[in-house]
Amino acid sequence: QAQLVESGGGRVQAGGSLRLSCAASNYVFQNNAMGWYWQAPGKQRVLVASITRGGDTKYADSVKGRFTISRDNARNTVYLQMNNLEPEDAAVYYCNTVPSVRNYWGQGTQVTVSS
Repeated sequence: QAQLVESGGGRVQAGGSLRLSCAASNYVFQNNAMGWYWQAPGKQRVLVASITRGGDTKYADSVKGRFTISRDNARNTVYLQMNNLEPEDAAVYYCNTVPSVRNYWGQGTQVTVSS
């Protein structure tokens, strides 16, 4: 049974925007801080944004000022608004708890940014 399901990826030109969504099971979402991770080809999966149950957020330096993470506690959904996308942002994006739990990884959603 999938715990986390990501959606919203796609192909955009540099400077464009995308909004990712992650639907979580009630148990996972209500009891954890949540995060968005990205993984580029040949690289490790890296946490780029996180949000606590109370709404405190943190970002990797490379996305500060461009990405915004938010959560809707009524919908058990976490979002990642990505603006001013750069080719270096291209990756598969995953959501998971923070810290991550191996069994929660979903399929991810692909983001492609063309220059």
